[in-house]
Amino acid sequence: MELYFMGTNAGVPSLQRNVTSLALRMLDERRSFWLFDCGEGTQHQVLRSPLRLSKLEKVFITHLHGDHLFGLPGLLSSRANQGGDTPLTVYGPKGLKAFIDLTLGISESRINYELIVKEHEGGVLFEDDTFQVESALLEHRIDSYGYRIIEKDRPGKLDFESLKKHGVKPGPLYGQLKRGENIVTEQGTVVRSCDVLGKPKKGRIVTILGDTRPCRAAVELARNADMLVHEATFLHELQKTAYEYHHSTAVQAAEEAKAAGAHEMFMTHFSSRYKDEEQLAPLLEEARAIFPNAKLAVEHVLYPISKYPDKS
Repeated sequence: MELYFMGTNAGVPSLQRNVTSLALRMLDERRSFWLFDCGEGTQHQVLRSPLRLSKLEKVFITHLHGDHLFGLPGLLSSRANQGGDTPLTVYGPKGLKAFIDLTLGISESRINYELIVKEHEGGVLFEDDTFQVESALLEHRIDSYGYRIIEKDRPGKLDFESLKKHGVKPGPLYGQLKRGENIVTEQGTVVRSCDVLGKPKKGRIVTILGDTRPCRAAVELARNADMLVHEATFLHELQKTAYEYHHSTAVQAAEEAKAAGAHEMFMTHFSSRYKDEEQLAPLLEEARAIFPNAKLAVEHVLYPISKYPDKS
């Protein structure tokens, strides 16, 4: 899994940064990627990225403010023209379906793939054999949600020396053992998967929050996360402004990461008043004084997501 930011600015785009959009690339895990928010111009950012819209599997919208949403109709239309013919599911707050239906309908956009829109109010949104996605309401001017992506534990590695001793040859039986099934060899020997599998590989946890003031839900979604993405719109000297506009400062983001026991945090959604890396540097300094593993999100960089040891 890797993070790829395509928009890190708050409110409006600037010459340096686009408005909010973030991809979770999972080529090894699912041969696809998931998109979180889709601000205006996101499809242009995709063209500059290693991503392909034909590989887009799911879109998660945190809230319905334009800087997180206005790029969605264009991106959905472009996906149809770029080889995307597999089903696509879009998750988001109530009102999302009306927005999509209206914009695609009035523009007579042709979508030649199955488009599924799931409005939600939090809870478990998706689960299969490899991932689970949970959501909770944050504290913003309108309903804004955070998402917790949980990668399920994966089977350990097969002990090939042990398999050789048992007379198990490479083939379908390997797959059965990897799935935790016991097998019987041609010689009639029962081989238990637990005897030839190493320890399971612990899955990673990624938490991606929408716009929010500091709140309990943000901390719970980020509990023991390997990677947390948290907005940090302002320096802490503007905490009153942040509160009035229902946003967070870099200090507040760091405090929540620390309280949650998260391992690594990327800050994003920066105010346009901070023009470049030099002006963003004080935000990083403030955050690292509280949470040393804080980083500034930079657009068009792939960030691998590591599995950290459990702190509990």
